[in-house]
Amino acid sequence: MFNWQDETEKQWDSQAVQWSERSRNMWDKGSRKQIVPFIERHLQHKASILDIGCGDGYGSFKLKQAGYDVTGVDLSADMIDIAKANYRGISFLKGSIHELPFKDHSFSAVMAINVLEWLEHPLQGLQEIDRVIKEDGLFFVGILGPTAGPRKNSYPRLYEQVAICNTMMPWELKQLAEEQGFHFVDGFGVYKRGVKVHHYAELTEELQQALSFMWVYCFRKK
Repeated sequence: MFNWQDETEKQWDSQAVQWSERSRNMWDKGSRKQIVPFIERHLQHKASILDIGCGDGYGSFKLKQAGYDVTGVDLSADMIDIAKANYRGISFLKGSIHELPFKDHSFSAVMAINVLEWLEHPLQGLQEIDRVIKEDGLFFVGILGPTAGPRKNSYPRLYEQVAICNTMMPWELKQLAEEQGFHFVDGFGVYKRGVKVHHYAELTEELQQALSFMWVYCFRKK
């Protein structure tokens, strides 16, 4: 029987080394380079932050460099092994976003980049995030947009086959988060290299998101 979470874990274990080779470039020069500076504008240094879906740990390391008390968690044991081997002074744990191994209200903030949209049950993941964030804490989330394709992962569903695929767009995440009691604070779009500022500057947010590779949000828990 197909189990979404087990299959996701297997896929990330198999891609761990390849992903780690790409991760540094994404955080330093690529699609994720604006995320830590964005967090620094909203979250005080030395605050505790949980990096969900930390992968090889380089994003967690960037947060630690910025002055935060960082904990990383990932579903993939192979990813966690890489993170522990490369980045000392950060607590890395294997765990599922559907059942995070932390007490209620444990962190001042949570970062989840390209995690929620790949869940079979995004609402359950969001509710777990809500559980571990302190009152008035911040939630930083990156959700892939329509241009982050082609959706090769999703294609088998057209033959009514099971597939690990993107379940949510940025505007859906915003609505879901607000319906769960999170308050929108700030956000920005990440675009592919061929998209320039003049292509989207005068567009509505809805149309900007339609062009986006990823949308990054900051929400506050109330």
